[in-house]
Amino acid sequence: MRELHRANGGALLHYLRRLTPAGSPCAAEDLVQETMVRAWRNLDRMPPGPEPQRRWLFKVARRLAIDAHRRRQTRPVEVGLAETDLSPPVNAAAETAIASLTLRRAVDELSPAHRSALIELYVKGHSVGEVADRLGVPVGTVKSRAHYGVRHVRNALMSR
Repeated sequence: MRELHRANGGALLHYLRRLTPAGSPCAAEDLVQETMVRAWRNLDRMPPGPEPQRRWLFKVARRLAIDAHRRRQTRPVEVGLAETDLSPPVNAAAETAIASLTLRRAVDELSPAHRSALIELYVKGHSVGEVADRLGVPVGTVKSRAHYGVRHVRNALMSR
């Protein structure tokens, strides 16, 4: 294995660097490692001679690079913590006050029936069945009032 890695590791790394994204410098090294692990696991199937072994390693490396590319395509883009701004906004207190005022106005704009359904469900934490019993209305009515109430509040918050 040492001889196989020494003879082919550098060339594999150079080849895989061209097949991996420029923003991920460790990806090519990881693929070289995985290629060598596959070679170690399949030593009995490895073709004899240096040139056939090299072709076999490059074929495995290419397939691993394709699989890695496909995995990246199906996953969301990874964002490092260095790229995210974790500092609070300069005017966080003002933003909180505005959001609170907007929320209060949106709830005040609701009809008493919608408001009571939202308060019972989301503030007091009762189940839909309990709210239906308390308000003396069917369960479907509670669900409908909650849906339209939440939609109104969400729209008010989103349009601010």
